[in-house]
Amino acid sequence: MIKNILLDLGGVIMRINDGEATRRFEKLGLSDAGKRLNSYVQSGFFGDLEEGKITDEEFCKLLSVEVGRKLTWDECQWAWLGYRKDVPQHYLDFISQLRLKGYRVILASNTNQFMQKWAESDFDGKGGSIADYFDAMYRSYEWGLMKPDKMFFRNILMKEVIRPEETLFVDDSPRNITAASDLGILSLCPQKKEDWTVMVRKFLKR
Repeated sequence: MIKNILLDLGGVIMRINDGEATRRFEKLGLSDAGKRLNSYVQSGFFGDLEEGKITDEEFCKLLSVEVGRKLTWDECQWAWLGYRKDVPQHYLDFISQLRLKGYRVILASNTNQFMQKWAESDFDGKGGSIADYFDAMYRSYEWGLMKPDKMFFRNILMKEVIRPEETLFVDDSPRNITAASDLGILSLCPQKKEDWTVMVRKFLKR
C-alpha cells in the first residue's frame, strides 16, 4: 500500500519553459545558453550550483566572467525563473488532498537557491511558500547530490524511514525514474503536457 509520494518540482508541479530560460540567459550575454541548459540535469557550473558545490553568489561571479560584465543576483534569478511557466492551482489542490487523506507528500528536486527563493515567497501566486504544501523537502543543492544519483533516493528512504514498496515517485525524467525504480520505488513518468494528477489517481485506485 502506498503511504508516501515523492514529487519532482520542474516538469511536474511547476510546468517549465525551456525556451524562455534559454532566451533570458542569452539576454544576459550567454551566447551558448542553449547548449548549457538542460530540462533534467545541469552540467558545468550550472550543475555545480544545483549540486551545492558552489553558492548562488559564486554562480553570479562565474556567470559574470562568462558574459563579460558584472551581473546582479536579481539578474541571475530572473534568468533562472525563465524555466517557470506556471504552477497550476489544481496541482496544488491535489497535493493538499493527498495530505488530507494521510499520504506523506515529499519534494524530491534538482534545484537551486535562485528558484527556491521564489518558491519560498510566492510559490502558489498568493504569497504561500512551497513549504506549505509538503511534509518534507529534499533539494539537490542542500544535499550535495543530484538525481539520478541513487544515493539521492537512498538518503530519502533512510532519512524518512520509509519502505520503497510503499513509496510512489513522480518525475518527468526517464533517467530519474530508472534510478528510483532500481531501488524498488514505484514510479510514474508523465510525458509533456500530461496531467500527472490523473496518473496518480489511477495508480492509487489500483
